[in-house]
Amino acid sequence: MKETLFYNPFAGECAPVSRFLVIFLLIFSAAAQADVRVLTSIKPLQLIAAAVQDGVGTPEVLLPPGASPHNYALRPSDVRRVTEVELLYWIGPDMESFIPRVLKSRSLPSVAVQDLPGLSLRHFGEGEAHADSDHDEHDHDHQPGSLDAHLWLLPANARVIAERMAADLAAADPANAARYQANLKAFSERLTALDARLKQRVAGIAGKPYFVFHEAFDYFEAAYGLQHAGVFSIASEVQPGAQHVAAMRARLQQAGPTCVFSEPPLRPRLVSTLSDGLPVRLAELDALGGKEIAVNAQGYEQLLETLGNDLAGCLEAL
Repeated sequence: MKETLFYNPFAGECAPVSRFLVIFLLIFSAAAQADVRVLTSIKPLQLIAAAVQDGVGTPEVLLPPGASPHNYALRPSDVRRVTEVELLYWIGPDMESFIPRVLKSRSLPSVAVQDLPGLSLRHFGEGEAHADSDHDEHDHDHQPGSLDAHLWLLPANARVIAERMAADLAAADPANAARYQANLKAFSERLTALDARLKQRVAGIAGKPYFVFHEAFDYFEAAYGLQHAGVFSIASEVQPGAQHVAAMRARLQQAGPTCVFSEPPLRPRLVSTLSDGLPVRLAELDALGGKEIAVNAQGYEQLLETLGNDLAGCLEAL
């Protein structure tokens, strides 16, 4: 039986209809399996997802650089994204309290990673040393015993999160399941190497005093034998009283040469008042990655190595 021919304008020739159908089906199948849309609440989760999706797709992030996950105000466009994406990952209500109310309109999968089995979780007050501060001047309360949701700063937790992402992506995109598993394996191996590098990088600064303006780094500190001497947790819009400022300054005087770390993009106005005339170095620690960390397969490692380098660099210069 003579086969019907189909003219292919792209090739400038005729081809059997059966061949055209095969080509069409292959193209359609590839399009159907292309780039599962992944949205994460914050950049550190986006960096972990980027490692798992490497070569297949690029994850999106909800919060723009510089926005705080503790008090972000969702725009209508943000709500649409949360509702529409195939896979959504966020830390949990202990971090992004603004997300639960919009999940009611979402029928697709969403994962609060703080609930994943296998995570190593910490709670505030575990071995903490606090600078004196008033509760009404806290930017956001970290009550003793409550969950410390900055859990991405521990490489072992990043591995657990990546494992869940790889499983979810493989289920949503079976054609690329092998690629996701290969990416996961490569990421896990890089995390082992990262852990060794970080231990070596900060080995010489254990015991050196430093202060932070945000209690965000306990996971990193506990993993690498570090301990901040105090936390100056004050809201940027609140001007603390003279007695409060004097108490914080006294802590710095007692510490001697030290570093005080704020977080970008804004340096608290109080920093200059506290450090004036004292042997204090001012620096920044960025737990979220900001604009400086590229979104690629190695972005998560860059985030933690930058954190280690910034911490060690300031303390080594004392």
